[in-house]
Amino acid sequence: MPAQRILIYPHPVLKKMCRPVLAIDAEIGTLVEDLLDTMREGPGSVGVAAPQIGVSLRVCVVDVSASRLGKDNNHGQLVMVNPEIIAREGAAVMREGCMSIPDYTGEVERATGITVRFLDGGGQSREIEASGFEAVAIQHEMDHLDGVLFLDRIVSLKTGLFRRKNYR
Repeated sequence: MPAQRILIYPHPVLKKMCRPVLAIDAEIGTLVEDLLDTMREGPGSVGVAAPQIGVSLRVCVVDVSASRLGKDNNHGQLVMVNPEIIAREGAAVMREGCMSIPDYTGEVERATGITVRFLDGGGQSREIEASGFEAVAIQHEMDHLDGVLFLDRIVSLKTGLFRRKNYR
């Protein structure tokens, strides 16, 4: 599948609460492939959520293994259907960017460790503990499923939002 077009804020789909996936079928399989292809094509992308490509379903993908921030602490490629965070610990502020908001980055506070439960692309129930950059990336993508953007979580609009100099 080719990479899909990323919706850019303020597209209304980006602010909608996504519907849960009721069955993992061929349609969801195609969506997952579209998300993976789009993530791989995105400059510096470590994740993509379904609403970013115009689909209001609770599906996202994350893979921080190629990032210098996540290469030493990750679960590899994660396909997450109907994910839910069941535990959080710690907190840290980190700069985030988003393909749906290409002109800005911002300082966002996130949990430093999470436990997340989800179905994988094959419909198997999984539960993982993620920490560091991987935990941040998962929280960022899961926010998309609730219609929340990193702009909504900026620690200070006065000092925590930055114009991006170069997207690559």
